[in-house]
Amino acid sequence: MAGIWDRVVETALHEFSDVNDLEQVTRLVIRTLMAALLGAIIGIERELRGKPAGIRTHMLVALGSALFVLVPMQAGMDDEGLSRVIQGLLAGIGFLCAGSILKANSSEEIYGLTTAAGLWMTAAIGVAVGLGREATALISTLLALAILELEGPLQRMRRRHQVQGERGKPDAG
Repeated sequence: MAGIWDRVVETALHEFSDVNDLEQVTRLVIRTLMAALLGAIIGIERELRGKPAGIRTHMLVALGSALFVLVPMQAGMDDEGLSRVIQGLLAGIGFLCAGSILKANSSEEIYGLTTAAGLWMTAAIGVAVGLGREATALISTLLALAILELEGPLQRMRRRHQVQGERGKPDAG
């Protein structure tokens, strides 16, 4: 009976052999946590604005994107192969993003473009983290957050200009 359990333990240890040393474990933990955290930062902003794709969606997109490049790198995939993985990932994210875009009855009313762009950006951030470009990912996240935060002030400025334009028009009566 001891022989069976020894084989079970040996098999279980073999199944977790993709991380052989402390350096690999540390790298894996840092990159996956960083991807999830950066995705959360963008997701929180979206959730606070009442958007349907919030913290969980953005965390999962960033983490999934990081894993899609991290695992092939750990397996020793060459740059050409990794390029194909990233191309496939971006095509898949494109389908996810397309599903978040809605067109209203009016040809001028389209909803979800910012959500789609945010998910696309979150995937790019996850790829950067997976590739070990954490500083680039952090700077990009902060820039994306700043862009999303500009929405309110820019909308107010646009409304002021519209109101001022309306006041300057002569009466049609």
